[in-house]
Amino acid sequence: MKLYVGNLSYSTTEDELKELFGQYGELRSVAVITDRETGRGKGFGFVDFSSDEAAKAAIAACDGKEVGGRNLKVNEARPQERSGGGFGGGNRGGFGGNRGGGGGRNWR
Repeated sequence: MKLYVGNLSYSTTEDELKELFGQYGELRSVAVITDRETGRGKGFGFVDFSSDEAAKAAIAACDGKEVGGRNLKVNEARPQERSGGGFGGGNRGGFGGNRGGGGGRNWR
């Protein structure tokens, strides 16, 4: 199970996340999301556990826990939404994008 870890200090490292979350079970991967240009942390990351039980224990223990002067937000990660990017891509309604809607009436 993959967990989202938010409200991290911008200086938090992957090693620090490994140390914090590794005590709850075996980790498959740890990632702190960084800004491409500056390399500085963006304040969130992901921790992937080998077992759901370990991940649930980590959520229970770490959600709201103060680390580096900040209260962590820890929950199950949602699947990444695909971004269409570019001209008319995605579902944001750009030029030619999918704005949705159109429902409500059944015209015959």
